[in-house]
Amino acid sequence: MLTLLAETSISGQDALNLVIQLVICGLVFWLICWFLGWVGVPEPFNKVIKVVIGLVVLIFLINVLMSFGGHPMIHWS
Repeated sequence: MLTLLAETSISGQDALNLVIQLVICGLVFWLICWFLGWVGVPEPFNKVIKVVIGLVVLIFLINVLMSFGGHPMIHWS
């Protein structure tokens, strides 16, 4: 049982890479949302743009998490 847990755990380097990717993804999402508020996009378009950006970020995060299992949704070749 312990051997199985040792083989399936995430290494320290992989965990650090995941944290860095999550921080960068969060900063980019926050910067885009801040820029939309600063520019003053009209309200219906503002919400639509935020939802689209949120979906893109969600797909990226799911892809990052699935890549740890060896089955990413998107292959960056």
